[in-house]
Amino acid sequence: MRTKKTTKRILFGSAIVLGVAAIALAGYAYRVYNSIEETAAIMYEEPAKPLYHSKDPEVRPLAKPAAAETEQPSPFTILVMGVDERKNDRGRSDTIIVLSVNPVKKSTLMFNIPRDTKTAIIGRGTSDKINHAYAFGGIEMSLQTVENFLDYPINYYLKVNMEGFSRIIDLMGGVDVDNPFAFHYQGAEFRQGELHLDGEHALLYSRMRFDDPQGDRGRNARQRQILKDLMKNGASLSSIAKIDELLAAAGDHVKTNLTFGEMKTLLRDYRPSLERLDTEEIKGRGEIAGGIWYFQVNEAERTRLHDALKNHQAG
Repeated sequence: MRTKKTTKRILFGSAIVLGVAAIALAGYAYRVYNSIEETAAIMYEEPAKPLYHSKDPEVRPLAKPAAAETEQPSPFTILVMGVDERKNDRGRSDTIIVLSVNPVKKSTLMFNIPRDTKTAIIGRGTSDKINHAYAFGGIEMSLQTVENFLDYPINYYLKVNMEGFSRIIDLMGGVDVDNPFAFHYQGAEFRQGELHLDGEHALLYSRMRFDDPQGDRGRNARQRQILKDLMKNGASLSSIAKIDELLAAAGDHVKTNLTFGEMKTLLRDYRPSLERLDTEEIKGRGEIAGGIWYFQVNEAERTRLHDALKNHQAG
């Protein structure tokens, strides 16, 4: 039987679905299996991108603050991307979530960037949907594009192959959500109310948007539901019993610039930051330009998001 003590001891918490599981499992397994260091090495990759300098002089271009040996853990930002990769195709980022983690406030701020958001694609010289940045230039271009969009540096990232999303959800025993309305999607039925979903259905539940009255906003809210449930219940005894399989799946489907040492630091010093999870919703409007639908976010809204990150990161 799972206890609160067991859950708190094992979970670091997380950013999104697979990313949460990967870090949490890394933290637990490092105490139990020496092989976790090998898995962390497989997951690790360092994108070749310049350090971002905000136009706001009050924002410092900190790099990897979690690794610093300080008395007080520093706040940091993390980009979590769910990527639909296909054979001979890099794919696009299906899900884009930004988190600000502040250990002083014991708080995490989370918001989705709608994938159809029109913005400058850094390194490409064009404006396009923000999720195309990954197709054009991988994680490096995605990071630079998100930093430019928010005018704020991103310290870490987790890139999750959506194929692995389904696999790991199954290994963890599924997720529980409270569905606000009944709908059908790709042959699956989702009734209104509390649901327990396996990996395949969790993936479908997180993707549907055209039949949602709120469109992308509703889709983003469902993604956050899944994230929150995994943050609470990802360390079930059944998942611990399958830790070898979970680690193998994480190694195959997750990439991050978090080193093994930084994972241990996060596990040790940052878990209380997940005691409070606040969310923001990006405001904008839909617009068709050149026959293509975009989500337009004006400068005032981008400034609001920048200020929300800056204020949350402030000690």
